[in-house]
Amino acid sequence: MIVDDDELNVTFLVSMLQAQGYKVHTATNGKQGLDEALRSLPDVILLDIMMPEMDGYTVLGMLKSREKTQHIPVILVTALDDREARLEGFKRGADEFVTKPVDRVELTLRIQNLVKVKEYGDFLRDYNKTLASTVHERTLQLETAYEELEEANAKIRSAYLDTIYRLTVAAEYKDEATANHLRRMSFYTQLIAQEIAMPREFMDIIFYAAPMHDIGKIGIPDAILLKPAKLSTEEFELAKTHTTIGAKILQGSESEVLRMAERIALSHHEKWDGSGYPMKLSGTDIPIEGRIVTIIDQYDSLRSKRPYKSELSHDTAIGIITEGDERTVPGHFDPDILRVFKGIASDLERIYEEHKG
Repeated sequence: MIVDDDELNVTFLVSMLQAQGYKVHTATNGKQGLDEALRSLPDVILLDIMMPEMDGYTVLGMLKSREKTQHIPVILVTALDDREARLEGFKRGADEFVTKPVDRVELTLRIQNLVKVKEYGDFLRDYNKTLASTVHERTLQLETAYEELEEANAKIRSAYLDTIYRLTVAAEYKDEATANHLRRMSFYTQLIAQEIAMPREFMDIIFYAAPMHDIGKIGIPDAILLKPAKLSTEEFELAKTHTTIGAKILQGSESEVLRMAERIALSHHEKWDGSGYPMKLSGTDIPIEGRIVTIIDQYDSLRSKRPYKSELSHDTAIGIITEGDERTVPGHFDPDILRVFKGIASDLERIYEEHKG
C-alpha cells in the first residue's frame, strides 16, 4: 500500500510495483491511509512523511499501536534526508527509510526483503496460534479424560466402600439396632477425628473402617452374643476373642480402609491404663484409631438397648464415661480424646438421635 499526497510519485510507484506483480492499494492522506491499512492489511506500506491532515509520523505511530497493523512493515518514503528525520522514523517503528527521488532497484530489494520478513512473521504467528489452539484443545481433552477417570474412580470407590459396609452389617446383623449402631460409629469417629485435627484422608478412612470394629463377632455363638444375662467368666473370655477373630478376617489387605479396620478390630477394647484386651496395650502403643473407637463404642453401647441391659440416657452415659462406675473409669481413655469427647457431647447426642432408627 502506498500512502502519499504526491500524485506523480504515487503513479510512478504503482506502475513500478504492478510491473513486478504486486497488488497495490493507494491513499492520498494519512487518515485515508490508516483506514485503508486497517481494511486491507497490506504486506508492506510505503508511507510519506509530509502529508496534510495527518503526517506520516502520526500514521506510523497509530499503525504500530494497533494489534491488527503493528506487524506490517513500513518503509518511510520521503524527501527528508536529515539524521533527525531518520531517527524519528525509526523511533516511531519504521522498518526502512528511503529518500526521494526513489532508487528503483534499492526500493525493490527493500520491499522484497520486508515481504519475506512479513511472510515468516505471519507463519510464526499462525503457527503459534495453531499450536496454542492445539494445546488448548488437547488440554481440554485431558481435563475431560481426567474428570471422567476421577468420576469412574469415585464410583468404583463408592461401590467398594458400600460393599464393605453391607458385608459388615451382614456379619453383625442381629436386628435393626445393630445396623444403626454401625452407622452411628461412622459419624462419631469422623467427628472426633476432625476435632483432634487428623488429616482429611484419615477422617475419610475411619468413617468406613470404624463400623468393622466388631466384625469378629461373626465367630462368636449367638447364645453368648444374645444372652439376656451377665456372661460367665468362660463365656466372657470367648466373647473377647472377637477382637482377634476380626483382625484375622481383615488382615493381609492392601486397602487402607481394611488395614485400618484390622487395627481397630484388634485394639478397640484396649485401655489407656493397660487394663484392656487382647494384648493389654497402654498409652500411645494403642493405635490412634483404636483409641477413638474405644470411647465412642463405649458411649454408644451405654446408650443402646442390649439383651442384657436397658438403654441409658445421654447424660447418664456421659457421666459414666467421664466420672466412672463399676464398668469403666476415665483412666481407660486417652486423656486428649476424652477432653474432646466432653466438648462434643451435644453433637454425639444429636448423631445418636438422628440415627436411632
